[in-house]
Amino acid sequence: MKKMTNFLPLVEQFHSLQGEGYHAGKSAFFVRLAGCKVGCSWCDTKYSWEEKKYPSVSIEKIIDHIKIAREKGASFCVITGGEPLQHNLDNFCKAIKKMTMGEEQNSMKIHIETSGVNSISGSFDWITLSPKRHSPPKNYFLKNCNEIKIIINEIEDIEFAIQIKKETLKQYQLSKSKKGLKKEDKIFYLQPAWNNKNGFSLAIDFVKNNPDWKLSLQTHKYLKIR
Repeated sequence: MKKMTNFLPLVEQFHSLQGEGYHAGKSAFFVRLAGCKVGCSWCDTKYSWEEKKYPSVSIEKIIDHIKIAREKGASFCVITGGEPLQHNLDNFCKAIKKMTMGEEQNSMKIHIETSGVNSISGSFDWITLSPKRHSPPKNYFLKNCNEIKIIINEIEDIEFAIQIKKETLKQYQLSKSKKGLKKEDKIFYLQPAWNNKNGFSLAIDFVKNNPDWKLSLQTHKYLKIR
């Protein structure tokens, strides 16, 4: 079990637009944490993998920046990485909710982007699951995520996407009498790996022929923003 902590290894934090998935185009504040053992060859944030390279920052200092971003229009906070769930996020999420609650506003909404390989910690208003073929996610995330985003490089990733959806629907069948999983709430995305022509072609062709899936693009890269 991951130890509770009031300090987290911080790579960067910034106010921008969410570029991917269901919330693309919305104002968001990003908190990128260091550390990842998943090790995807196509990862565009490999600089975040080595946790020891980055300072351990108090959650209060991070939240000070979240509060400023909210005042400037950020509608939610995105915790990303790296793989953010390598860290225990219980205290961080509780503190965000407590410190951003005001008399005239609700607490800041918290989103997380995860591969789902680690156990859950923290509480989230939106979970983006981006499972990886070489390191499949825990069933918890198939049951409880809001959107599933598969990165497409080659045909094997399409096959993996099909399998992930089957497994997700299986979890739905096992849990439909329980609170939590709602079949209609799941959003399935294919996202071509950046600068991968084969990935783009595969993703577009598959989505054209499979209406239960949607295409996600890294719009922030086209816009040349963070």
